[in-house]
Amino acid sequence: MSNGNVHIRYLERKDIDAHRWDTCIEKASNRLVYAFHFYLDHMAAGQWSALVLGDYEAVMPLPWRRKWGIRYIYQPAFTQQLGVFGAHIDPAWTDTFLHNLHSKFRFAELYLNHKNTTPEPRVNYVLHLEPPYDVLTTRYKKDLVRNLRLATAATPNYLCDYDLTTVLDSYHSQYAQRLPYFQPEDYRNFEKLCRLMQTRGQLLVRAATGPQQQLLATALLFRDADRLYLLQSTTLPDGRKKEANHFLLDQLIREFAGSGLTLDFEGSDQPGIAHFYANFGSINQPYFFYRYNYLPWPARLLKR
Repeated sequence: MSNGNVHIRYLERKDIDAHRWDTCIEKASNRLVYAFHFYLDHMAAGQWSALVLGDYEAVMPLPWRRKWGIRYIYQPAFTQQLGVFGAHIDPAWTDTFLHNLHSKFRFAELYLNHKNTTPEPRVNYVLHLEPPYDVLTTRYKKDLVRNLRLATAATPNYLCDYDLTTVLDSYHSQYAQRLPYFQPEDYRNFEKLCRLMQTRGQLLVRAATGPQQQLLATALLFRDADRLYLLQSTTLPDGRKKEANHFLLDQLIREFAGSGLTLDFEGSDQPGIAHFYANFGSINQPYFFYRYNYLPWPARLLKR
C-alpha cells in the first residue's frame, strides 16, 4: 500500500520481525510499553497484525478478533493506547495509516496515542517527577492535602514488592463486575505478562496496609524507559474509609520524586477519577479514540 512517497506494508504477526519492531518502538518519540511485541503477544494472545512504513520507520499494531467470519480491530484489555509509532510522526503518515486500515478491516474501535490526533480525545493524566518531593507537594490541591492528613492519622504502612497474586486477586474481586467487557482470559493473559515483566525487572507492586497489616490499597505498575504506568490501582473497603489510595500514591510519588520519570495515571474520563488524579498536580496528556464501521447490514446495526 502506498500514498505518494509513503509505502506501507500490511504484515501478519508471523511475518513481523520482532527485533526490528521493538527497535522502532524503543526509538519512537511516542514510545509506550503497550506497543512492544511481547505486550501485544500477551494481551492480544498473539492475534495481531500490523501496518509497517518502509523498513520499520513507523509501525501500527492491529489487534484483531473474528466474529461471523469477519475480522475487526479492537483495543485489548490493559492496553490504553496504541496507534502509529515512530521516531518522527508526520500527521500525513498517520492519516495514511488510518486510511489503509479500511482495506483490511471492515470495523475498528481503537485508542490512538497522544501523537495521533483525531477529533475524539480521551483524558489521561501524567505527572512529571523531575522535581524533588517537597516541590511536587506544593502542587497538591487542598482537598488532597486534607485527605492525606486523614490517611496519615490511621498510621498506614507503605510496602514495596508486595505479593503479586494478592494484588491481582484484589483488583479482580473489587472491579471485575464493573468491567464486564474484560474476559477471564484477559486477566490470565495479564498475569502472565506481569510475571514476564517481573523477570525483566519492570514490575512494581506497592501496597498500603494498616497497623495490623490488613491490606488497604494496592498499586501495580510497569516501568519502561522514562515512564511508570499505573496499570491497576485498587482500594479495599477498609482502605476507602482511611483514604488509603491518597496515601499510597503520595508515597509512590515520594519514592520516585527527582527520578526524571513520568507517572502515567492511565485516565480517566470519569469525572471523579479525573479529579482525584488532577489533585496530585498532574496534567492531561490526551489520547484519541478512532472508529469506523463498514460492516454489511444487519451487522452494522449491531455495532452502532
